[in-house]
Amino acid sequence: MYQNLLTEVDAGVGTITLNRPERHNAFDDVLITELIAAMAAMAADAAVRVLVIASTGRSFCAGADLNWMKRAAAYSPDESLLDARALAEMLRALAQMNKPTLARVQGPAYGGGVGLVAACDIALATCDAQFTLSEVKLGIIPAVISPHVINAIGERHARRYMLTAERFNAAEAYRIGLVHEILPDQPALDDALGRIVGALINNGPRALAQCKDLIRAVAWQPVSAAVIEDTAQRIAAIRSSGEAMEGMNAFLEKRKPSWLPKDAR
Repeated sequence: MYQNLLTEVDAGVGTITLNRPERHNAFDDVLITELIAAMAAMAADAAVRVLVIASTGRSFCAGADLNWMKRAAAYSPDESLLDARALAEMLRALAQMNKPTLARVQGPAYGGGVGLVAACDIALATCDAQFTLSEVKLGIIPAVISPHVINAIGERHARRYMLTAERFNAAEAYRIGLVHEILPDQPALDDALGRIVGALINNGPRALAQCKDLIRAVAWQPVSAAVIEDTAQRIAAIRSSGEAMEGMNAFLEKRKPSWLPKDAR
């Protein structure tokens, strides 16, 4: 179905795997278009409870494909704008996915690859992963990835790494908040991924989607009367939902909630 992606749905977990190992899974217009389509399909599939972004080969994602960038340099201003909007839309779709998203980072992530990691809710990396926001080295800027990267690492760390284009390791990515855990190797990475996926699937699907929306609404906001009212409205609305009633009844009755797969109840 896709030229540059592998997709799979298994036991509630949807996986989109970047599959251009010979190009270090670098973005081009085709890969971006395919990612948008694959994410839309995963968002619409009720069987998918959690989305994992993974990659084949030695690299997670090397950012923009240089051949694509050479082609793009000859684009008209309107064509260039459409190109940039496609990448921005792909990252927006990932960041605003109605299901939890995880990045499985098994190798280097450069430029737009850092944006891909930052746009996921949770990111895990092997300890030998490397990262760089390399755009200024090429005379460009990390424009469309910047909202996601700054949300993940904060303005202060963004000032250093966006301006210097320094390469940094997994330990530094963990320190500044880009990744949540670093693991010694890929088997340990997959064990950690399975543990977190298991925790997510235990939770109410609607609650997860609304919790993500809540975080977006509240993050970086002062605790104003409007924010207090918004949060009160949100909890009042969800308390009376069927999912909330099922969750509370399951807890009181010491049973598993109905949203878990039958073999997990």
